[in-house]
Amino acid sequence: MLSERAGLFRPLGWSLFWLVPFFLLGPLAAFSQQKLETPQDTNDRIRQLASALRVKQGDYVIGGGDLVRIDVFDVPELSRDVRVGSSGYISLPLLPVRVRAVGLTAFQLEEKLAELLQANGLVSHPQVTVFLREQRSQPITVIGAVNRPMVYQAIRATSLLEVLTEAGGVANDAGSTVIVTRAGNPAAADPAEAADNKEDPAVAPMNITINLNDLLDSGDSKYNIPLLGGDFVSVPRAGVVYVVGAVDRPGGFVLANDREQMTTLKILALAGGLKGTAKPHQAVILRKNGDNGQRQELSVDLAKVLERKTEDVRLLPSDILFVPDSSGKKALRKTGEIAIALASGVALFRLGR
Repeated sequence: MLSERAGLFRPLGWSLFWLVPFFLLGPLAAFSQQKLETPQDTNDRIRQLASALRVKQGDYVIGGGDLVRIDVFDVPELSRDVRVGSSGYISLPLLPVRVRAVGLTAFQLEEKLAELLQANGLVSHPQVTVFLREQRSQPITVIGAVNRPMVYQAIRATSLLEVLTEAGGVANDAGSTVIVTRAGNPAAADPAEAADNKEDPAVAPMNITINLNDLLDSGDSKYNIPLLGGDFVSVPRAGVVYVVGAVDRPGGFVLANDREQMTTLKILALAGGLKGTAKPHQAVILRKNGDNGQRQELSVDLAKVLERKTEDVRLLPSDILFVPDSSGKKALRKTGEIAIALASGVALFRLGR
């Protein structure tokens, strides 16, 4: 009689064996409940936000090399076409100072010129009109983990989201940051121009780092920064770690960056845990060999890891954690071939907030 009862409770006991370790994990509960989205979801949000915020962009911002037409009403000697110097300045006859034009819209330059003409006693009530006659290319270079690395020609004020959209969105292995490298003030085209450019000394290039999740969750201008000609936009690659086989949600999980710590316990939590038919004692990690690119098999006893009888194992970008399934015929083939075949068709997930 007792043996029959023991037989009835044996399946329940086996299920509890796998549940108990997960209750003991504590902090990993956050990983299992973490918001997941596919790279397609991420790029859809990039396009939607870029489209929604494009209407908020201002007028074209004047850049170095642009040709502007300046008309001063009833003062033909001051009306002319003027090329903006590489240092960002323009000169007008009779004005004792050079005028900084780069970074201003046509309307802002009109106001600035009118103020200077009046302040220097040249025109009592100046009426100034400025319009762009010729726009020099202002390239913004987009590189790294984007679907279409490119050089984007900025013809107006352009935001980070717009440029990422033009580049086809982020790639599957994109990390969670975007880096904008911005050069300092360019050197003057000639010595005279350099001598007059005293109020704007050369500035060293700077890097602006934007968190992709902050950018997509808010669309705030604090993160969706305006880009300038000459900017380099780089999306670093972070890599993908895969878990396939007898887990509830097999897939590839994009790391936030190349320094993020991903372990077997974390990825099992993200994958929803093991199936009842899993053979955790026979799990393997397939890892690329840096020398020849071939994958090597590293055995890992997930049962002992779950029971805290051995240390958790860190996973590296491109690793494949394979958990065999006792119910299938996969044992008839090589473990590595199975894992690679399964990983090639799984869904990819990005970790949100």
